[in-house]
Amino acid sequence: MKVSLNWLADYIDLTGISVDEIVHRLTMSGLEVEDLINQREIYKDFVVGFVKEKKKHPNADKLSVCIVNDGLNDLQVVCGAPNVEAGQKVVFAPVGCTIPKGNFKLSKAKIRGVESFGMICAEDELELSDDHSGIMILNPELKEGTPVTEALSLNDVIIEVAITPNRPDALSHIGIARDLSALFNREMKVIFPQTKESKTAVTGFASVEILDQVNCPRYVAKVVRNVEIKDSPEWMKKRLINIGLRPINNLVDVTNYVMAEFGQPLHAFDLKLLAKNKIVVRSTTEKSKFTTLDSKERELPAGTLMICDGEKEVAIAGVMGGENSEIKADTKDILIESAYFNPSSIRRTSKSLMLSTESSYRFERGVDPSGTRTAAERAAQLIAEVSCGEILNGVIDVYPSKIESKLTKLRYSRITKILGYSVPENKIKQILSRLGFEIAEEKADELLIKIPTFRPDIEREIDLIEEIARIDGYDNIPAVPKISVSLDKKYDESEFSDKLRNIATGLGLYELVTNPLQSEKTSSLIGKRIQILNPQSFDMNNLRTSLIPGNLMVISQNIKYGEKDLALFEIGNVFNKKVENDIKSFEDFDEDSKMIISLTGRINKKSWNTPEKFYDFYLLKGIVDDFISKILLDNVSIDLYNSTENSVYEFQLTKSLNNRILGAGGKIKNNVLKQFDIEQDVFCFEFDLNVLRDIPSSQKKFKEPLRYPKVNRDFAFIFEKSISAKEITDFIQSEGNELLKSVKLFDLFESKSLGENNKSLAFALEFYSEERTLTEEEVEKEFNRLIELVCKKFKSTLRGK
Repeated sequence: MKVSLNWLADYIDLTGISVDEIVHRLTMSGLEVEDLINQREIYKDFVVGFVKEKKKHPNADKLSVCIVNDGLNDLQVVCGAPNVEAGQKVVFAPVGCTIPKGNFKLSKAKIRGVESFGMICAEDELELSDDHSGIMILNPELKEGTPVTEALSLNDVIIEVAITPNRPDALSHIGIARDLSALFNREMKVIFPQTKESKTAVTGFASVEILDQVNCPRYVAKVVRNVEIKDSPEWMKKRLINIGLRPINNLVDVTNYVMAEFGQPLHAFDLKLLAKNKIVVRSTTEKSKFTTLDSKERELPAGTLMICDGEKEVAIAGVMGGENSEIKADTKDILIESAYFNPSSIRRTSKSLMLSTESSYRFERGVDPSGTRTAAERAAQLIAEVSCGEILNGVIDVYPSKIESKLTKLRYSRITKILGYSVPENKIKQILSRLGFEIAEEKADELLIKIPTFRPDIEREIDLIEEIARIDGYDNIPAVPKISVSLDKKYDESEFSDKLRNIATGLGLYELVTNPLQSEKTSSLIGKRIQILNPQSFDMNNLRTSLIPGNLMVISQNIKYGEKDLALFEIGNVFNKKVENDIKSFEDFDEDSKMIISLTGRINKKSWNTPEKFYDFYLLKGIVDDFISKILLDNVSIDLYNSTENSVYEFQLTKSLNNRILGAGGKIKNNVLKQFDIEQDVFCFEFDLNVLRDIPSSQKKFKEPLRYPKVNRDFAFIFEKSISAKEITDFIQSEGNELLKSVKLFDLFESKSLGENNKSLAFALEFYSEERTLTEEEVEKEFNRLIELVCKKFKSTLRGK
């Protein structure tokens, strides 16, 4: 944003402070100065010239040879402008002068055989405008030789400040002046509009109704009658030009002037074009079309906040007015709009229309809801002055639910602790007061601060401490002479994730990273989506609820490029809403860490000695088992297979440990794959890293190889189907003596020959001792004992008798 130092002088006296000091202090306080235009320096060598004589160039049809007097000498100048004539007062650049456009130094030149000792300048060459239709013709009353800085009042300093998104209050001259007031401890002059109003009440000429109070909390309107549309006065045009705004006419220029002054965007409607002299603020319920001031028909999405009259839409709220209510040469009565719109609503509209204006730029960052009335009255005052209009008595101010100022505690001791040095109490109060904060209550070590509504970025005590630090000067924060570093082992949050990455890459998987912001359709596939308040686009307006959709998008993109064989993994956070209504606190949603393994295509390509093999459910399970085994070590997870379909999987595998689910996965349903244009099978497994991280990891230990041989036995029994394999395994393990080391189920067989309600289960038993070699007799004795116990306990029959 461009700021004029001459304009700033209306609000603060900066006498005795150099431009360099102003630039330095602003930048160090967080308002970075990106560019500086010192007109006094740029135009110091330009003077008013008098064209004494003009004649045709002997060697060029479109050139003229002029004699120009610079107040001291008559100089020959070759000029190509079609409008140059003898007797004119012009802007003359003598030899040695630096021309702003192109930044080149002027020297004596010979043009088509005729010497030229200077240049007669056009506005664009001076970078005063884009006009290059001819030379700049000055007031004939000006005396030749007068410096242009004096003749055209080109004595301003323009600074371009980079305003961060959290500082909407600084998008105005008053906002910058407020910071300068605090930085240099100078009094700030407050502007109170002095309006001379007629006896006619404004309520008899216009009315305002707000139907969408969420997106338009406040709407202020003033009416000025019998205005005369004409050019603005020179002082106003000059100020607007200096900050990069193009003068149009007195009414439009006033709205731009007040916006640059207060930071409050305004809009002026032709009152006779407003049906029923009424303003209605509402949001659209369906897609529609609307023609804006630039004569372009735009397609509006549902939910666009609109300004309407009694019958039709007349403006896109906070973005641009409509062609059907614009100010024209015959306009006599106007309605001035000064409103506060919900920033997220304006940002959403601006992004969807791909239309950014000076107004939307400010509204989407947040204007001051308490300043709308003052800005409207200031605009009415200026319009009455520059157009001889009549201001109707009163103001229409619709403000259903007042936006109250927040209160925040500020402790002196906390300031000292955070900054590392003590700031005097009176200086703290002075800084806060200069910045517009109000001390609501004062205690021994504590202040209760009332935060002005023009500072939406200030919410907590730490924000106030930052304000004190930046105004007092970051240079005052003392340097730390030494830093003590503890050699204690620190907790590394990335250690676990890095371990998982190493395991996954060791299994032949490739890592990918996807965007956590997704479209509404994609994020609705799984879980309860969370909508972003200020999305950058409709494709990124929701937080992801699972890693699956992002992986499917990557797989789809790779397949389109011919890469069909993929083994991938990703680690990331997912977000799910816990409540049905809008989120009001961190308790209303979950943020979980997840890891996903995705497989599709072939694991082996066909070759002379290897058959072609595709990824399937069993390969997914094998990779998952390998992955888990490297984390859990001696811990044993439990598998649960579910053939019932859900929203994503045709059938799925769930891994659990100690009644906590480690993760789930399976074959993705075909109708889900079609949404991503995938025509081949995809298998995914998603881990819950919060659960995996909580599992106590067994330490790796050296285990001495067994010195004595093992003895293996197996038996098979016919059981009732109601008896589980785990129940039998646990019984055998518990009844066996110290020589029985392992019991594993290795076969399940069902047949009508066994009976309708029977099944055959076969178990492998492993016997050994770490101290001696077992004898055949002792193993057989224990083996036969277990057979008798199983038969008796479960009323089973030993097979193969």
